Amino acid sequence: MATWRATHGTPLDPRPLDYDAVLVGGGLQNALIALAMLRARPAARIAMVERDAQLGGNHTWCFHAADVPDDAAAVLAPLVEFAWPGYEVRFHGFERRLDSPYAGFTSQRLHTVVAAALDRPGCRLVTRQSVVRVGAEQVELADGGSLQAPLVVDARGPEPAKSRGHAGYQKFLGRELRLTGPHGIERPLVMDATVPQRGGFRFFYVLPIAADRLLVEDTRFADRPELEPSELRAEIDGWLAARGLQVAEVLREEIGLLPMPWSGRGPLAVPAPGAGPLLGGYRGGWLHPATGYSLPVALRLATTLAAVPAGQPWRPAVAALVRSVRPQVRFAQLLNRLLFRWFLPEGRSDIFRRFYRLPEPSIRRFYALRTTFADRLRLLGGRPPAGLSLRARLTVAERFA
Repeated sequence: MATWRATHGTPLDPRPLDYDAVLVGGGLQNALIALAMLRARPAARIAMVERDAQLGGNHTWCFHAADVPDDAAAVLAPLVEFAWPGYEVRFHGFERRLDSPYAGFTSQRLHTVVAAALDRPGCRLVTRQSVVRVGAEQVELADGGSLQAPLVVDARGPEPAKSRGHAGYQKFLGRELRLTGPHGIERPLVMDATVPQRGGFRFFYVLPIAADRLLVEDTRFADRPELEPSELRAEIDGWLAARGLQVAEVLREEIGLLPMPWSGRGPLAVPAPGAGPLLGGYRGGWLHPATGYSLPVALRLATTLAAVPAGQPWRPAVAALVRSVRPQVRFAQLLNRLLFRWFLPEGRSDIFRRFYRLPEPSIRRFYALRTTFADRLRLLGGRPPAGLSLRARLTVAERFA
């Protein structure tokens, strides 16, 4: 049996290598799987293949404390870069301060932590490497090498084009900025929907990273995937100027386009594990369809795989997890269908204003994809939000035709 230490950008030996898991794609899902498996079994043999030079791309991931079960907190602990005691939301005529702890980390942190975790005998991290075929137990690489393991996870990210006709889109542009002085924002502003509602439900997402640093994102829940970066940059500049904030330096920029599926017929349906590789992350539907948050269910998949004893089949455990997650996913898809098919774009903000009037425990369970029957009644019961109409349904249907 061959064992290897972590290497980067080097050709692979063409002989088959034996691992406990081969992880294709170096994003959040496979990072969590690697960390969870190595925490549960430090001697686990894991290979991760990423086409780019760095893991994680260029992203910021945040999560609520309720998203993380107690037994999984240790998996995330090394990743956390910043944390706050709560967050705020703002709508026209309504503001709320919530006391659910909120935390986050960046791609740079993810790369550092995961690369260090895989730098041990029996593990290998290969960057700048493409794959040509992903099978149930073997991955073939562009340089002619191959990797073998009883568990192969394909988590190479979303394929938005395949979602067309079955999903709306969350699209955003975010800029991490160093300002000329303190910004005075104490807590994350998860939704500032007081901005003009153009191109779908629109809000600003703001993270106070340091006294003079902010991450500011212009986010749209829109019918179409097209995104114009220059327009969103100008909107961010306007949001800052309206608050008297001046930019000293743009530290980085991130752009996102995430499908928000409303139908299980689309590619994001959390399929039961079949004979092929395990589809993870967005590719396998392991996300919250109604928010775009991927961490809660990605973490559940990671800890489920980590709990499977060495040498035991993983499919039964994942199938059981799929059965528990799928009803939650289908409910979230129903909410997406109502949002994108029954409300005109400019009238969708009232849905979210109504949501944030719910009891805080219901809000926490919703984000964690663990809603109860009572939570669902609260979400769907009572007087419908403003803008729900058959006219809107017919108008929106024409746009998706």
